[in-house]
Amino acid sequence: MENIIKIAIENKQVLRFTYKNKNRLVEPYTFGESATGKDTLSAFQLEGGSDASGDMTWRQFALREIRDLELLDTNFELREDYHPSNARMNFIYWTV
Repeated sequence: MENIIKIAIENKQVLRFTYKNKNRLVEPYTFGESATGKDTLSAFQLEGGSDASGDMTWRQFALREIRDLELLDTNFELREDYHPSNARMNFIYWTV
């Protein structure tokens, strides 16, 4: 799973997965160790979530809760409001 995330970040490719029983479509930006010590994906969520505010926002996803991960053949451009320091990571493994 980590290899798919790495490829997606390196190639700026959209990911689709299930997280907490909800389908998600995201632009992956950073993968690393969160402040709580968990491997975490920081991404811009395009679709999905549990409520109306779940769409089009920055989110963090704990790796252990990601299911059915798919690398899509869709690329994305960097968002102007992206800053690696905003990912709140203790250690960054990969970033765009």
